[in-house]
Amino acid sequence: MSQRVYLVIMDETEESRLALRFASRRAVRTGGVVHIVAIVPQQTFSAFAAVQATIEDEARSRAEVLVTAAAGSLVSEGGAMPVVSVREGEHVKVVRDYLTEHPEVSALVLGAAAEGNPGPLVSHFAVAHPGQLPCPLMIVPGSMHDEDIDRLS
Repeated sequence: MSQRVYLVIMDETEESRLALRFASRRAVRTGGVVHIVAIVPQQTFSAFAAVQATIEDEARSRAEVLVTAAAGSLVSEGGAMPVVSVREGEHVKVVRDYLTEHPEVSALVLGAAAEGNPGPLVSHFAVAHPGQLPCPLMIVPGSMHDEDIDRLS
């Protein structure tokens, strides 16, 4: 039997923290593993190459710190060391490319915002283009509390 793989797209939002919590709890309970991807958005072009390089380096450093902290949190709570990746590009394309490169992914786990628009990835994969993923999509409502996630996962 193959190991279940839960993919979480990590950023600095509460929604991604909830998605990671849910995915990590599911992975522990199912003997699975979590893949964490942080996406560095493509930077707008700057006429000054040195300024552009500094902006890109700072964005990548923030993303690396974010996924490293998330991985450490997951391991400290009893989970296996996650697979961590930092990618640059447009969010939807990065997710699609990652899923193509990693057919072992069992589910894409996203968090929806507690209010208003659920977020660009949830809107894209669940509303605008449903049914086009190679794996199930799990959406964690942003209104859930940690205790609810722990109980349900």
